[in-house]
Amino acid sequence: MIKQHEIKLANQHRVGVVWFTGLSGSGKTTISLRVERLLIDRGYRCVVLDGDMLRAGLNSDLGYTEADRTENLRRTAEVTAMFLDVGFIVLVPMITPTEAMRALIRMRFDEQSYAEVYVRCSLDTCEQRDPKGLYRKARKGIIRDFTGIDGRYEPPPQPELTLDTEHRSVGQCAQQLVEFIDRKYSIHQKEQEIQ
Repeated sequence: MIKQHEIKLANQHRVGVVWFTGLSGSGKTTISLRVERLLIDRGYRCVVLDGDMLRAGLNSDLGYTEADRTENLRRTAEVTAMFLDVGFIVLVPMITPTEAMRALIRMRFDEQSYAEVYVRCSLDTCEQRDPKGLYRKARKGIIRDFTGIDGRYEPPPQPELTLDTEHRSVGQCAQQLVEFIDRKYSIHQKEQEIQ
């Protein structure tokens, strides 16, 4: 069986989970896809596990009750762990609305590999963007328990990184995250810190 240190040396980076949290429309998926491209161009093995993509397949049997959301996150964390085992940095853009849910996710991974990123954007701005028309449907009562409308969202008190998409561009936020990932996961960065 291949050992984690062998994968790390082959990749030239450590494995990692970057778990995005934020309201729908805050820019989680947009930033993660931009960062995935930037990281791959820099030689990182990287993948995005998008919540909508997973709900269309693996988690298509789940609704939006608190129990279903928790199971959705649990399954996603298990898939994420599989990617870690084969040497990836995994970007996971999911609303993950409560601190209790995020604590369960955090417990699944070791501290060195895990980072929580809060994509901060006001509800008003997210509603104005509304790229999928979900806020309009929630306001009309077509969608129930929608986060930020009749479903709660608890901002994380101490994320490893906050990206302010209300006041900074996607490009600026993506660059901020790439720099963070370089500091946290790059072998070369760790070697420079030791010297």
